[in-house]
Amino acid sequence: MARKKTTSVVSQQVGIRLSSHEKLCAERMEQIRVSIERLEKKVSQLSESVSKGKGAVSVLVFIGSIIAGIIGFITYKWNIITEVSLLT
Repeated sequence: MARKKTTSVVSQQVGIRLSSHEKLCAERMEQIRVSIERLEKKVSQLSESVSKGKGAVSVLVFIGSIIAGIIGFITYKWNIITEVSLLT
């Protein structure tokens, strides 16, 4: 009989240790889950920032192209005017 009691006491101690271990693991898993959610939000924000940056760059390139076209046109017309004035 004494042997069964020690086995049951050992089983109880192992059960207590196991339940405390499970509680600790559950807390760790919750912390990991929260951390992953924060990282997902940050990645989403960074992705949005990059998309906005790409849009701004494309607008600047478009405006630069228009300005370069205007300058090229004015330069071309100026060259034609100066050639005509030199011929006369």
